[in-house]
Amino acid sequence: MATEGSLQGFESVHRLLSETLPPQLFQCSQDAASQEVQRVLLGCNGGKPVQTLSLPAIVTESAQSQNFDVLAYSFSAAEEQLRKPRVVRIGLIQNATVLPTTDPYERQMNSIRERLRTIIEAAGKAGVNVLCLQMFTVLTQAALMEVESNEFHWDLCHQEAWTMPFAFCTREKSWCEFAESAERGKSTQFIQELARKYNMVIVSPILERDEAHGDTLWNTAVIIGNHGNIIGKHRKNHIPRVGDFNESSYYMEGNTGHPVFETEFGKIAVNICYGRHHTLNWQAFGMNGAEIVFNPSATVGDLSEPMWPIEARNAAIANTYFVGAINRVGTESFPNAFTSGDGKPEHKDFGHFYGSSYVAGPDASCTPSLSRCRDGLMVADCDLNLCQQVKDKWGFRLTARYELYAKFFNEYIKPDFKPQVVRDAFLDSPKENGVY
Repeated sequence: MATEGSLQGFESVHRLLSETLPPQLFQCSQDAASQEVQRVLLGCNGGKPVQTLSLPAIVTESAQSQNFDVLAYSFSAAEEQLRKPRVVRIGLIQNATVLPTTDPYERQMNSIRERLRTIIEAAGKAGVNVLCLQMFTVLTQAALMEVESNEFHWDLCHQEAWTMPFAFCTREKSWCEFAESAERGKSTQFIQELARKYNMVIVSPILERDEAHGDTLWNTAVIIGNHGNIIGKHRKNHIPRVGDFNESSYYMEGNTGHPVFETEFGKIAVNICYGRHHTLNWQAFGMNGAEIVFNPSATVGDLSEPMWPIEARNAAIANTYFVGAINRVGTESFPNAFTSGDGKPEHKDFGHFYGSSYVAGPDASCTPSLSRCRDGLMVADCDLNLCQQVKDKWGFRLTARYELYAKFFNEYIKPDFKPQVVRDAFLDSPKENGVY
C-alpha cells in the first residue's frame, strides 16, 4: 500500500523516473543521452548535473534507523586565480508534527523539538554549516577540512512556524498560545543552545509575540548567530488570503523590509513562505546582497505543488544567488471542522504538506527534491563564487533598467494612475455586416 503523499509508492518524481526508466535513459553517466535527460530535469552545474556527495555512514545509518530521508549534493564554481573557493555546506530539514493536534500544547512543542534534535545531530555529523528547518547550515572551505575532527560550523534554518502545527487554517485563537518572544522564548533558547554547541548560524521561524507593541503577533524568522547571539529577525512580508490560508486572522504583513544578515559563513536572507509568489520580494533580497536565500514554507499539494519546483529555482536564476526551498511534510488534522468561504464542505485538515525541499543554484541547476511523505535532511555544498561568476556571464544587473522601473512604480501607486495601453483604432470604428 502506497504511503500517504507518495506517488504510487515513490517518494518523489525524480525517484519515480530514476527507478522505472531504463538506466541508460536516465541515470547520470558518460552516455550523452542520459546526460541530456538529467540536463533537462535539473540543469547543469559546470557542464554536468549537480554531483552527489558522500556522507559518513553514521549519517545514513541514523536516517535509516530514525526513518528520515537524506540526500547530499555539491554545486561547484569555476576555479579563479584571485579568489579562493567559498564553499558553504547548507542543510535543509523538513519534518512533520509528531503528536496529534489534540495533545496538550506543551507536549506538542517538546515532541517537535526532540524530533528535530535527532535530525540536527545527523546534520552535524554530516559537517553541515548552514541548516534551515525546514532548516539550513553553512560550511566554509576551511571547515570542510575540519569535519574529521568534528569541528563543525553551522547555519540552521527551520520551516515556517516550525514550533507548532500550521493551525492558521482554523481561525481559532487558542493556537495563539504557541506564540512566544523572539528574544526570550523557549524555542529561541533551545536554538541558542544548539547554535553555541555546534558553532552554527540558525534561522528559526516562529510565531512571534511582540511584547513591546501590545503583544501583537508576527510570522517571524529569528536569526541566531553561531555564538548563540541573536543577529536579528525578519517578519513575513506577504500574507496569503487564498483557500484555507487564513493567516490574517492572526498576524499581518511584516515591517522589517528585506534585511540581509551578514554572518561568519556568508550573507543570508529569509523569504518566508508566501513571499515566494512575489518576484520583487525575491529581487529586493538580492539587491541587498544576499548570497543564499531560504524559503521556509508550509504549503499543500492541491494549491501550489505545480509552482513549487519552479518558483525558487527561477528566483535563484533571476537574482544570482542560491535558494534553499523548504516545505513541511504530512497531514495535520484539527479537532474542529472549518471552512474558508471557498464553497468546499467543512473539513478538519489543511491537506497534505508535500515536503519536496530542494536547493537551486544561480546557474539554473538544482538538486532533486526530498521525499513528499517523510521527514528529511538535504545537504548541499555551495561555492558562493558561483554567484558572481553567473552575474558576470549573464549581466542581469548590467542590463536592468532600474530607473525605468522606478518611474513606472512611482506612477502606479498614485490614485490617478492610468495603464499604458495603446488601443487599436479599428476597435472603435463602426462595423457593417461584421466588417470594419
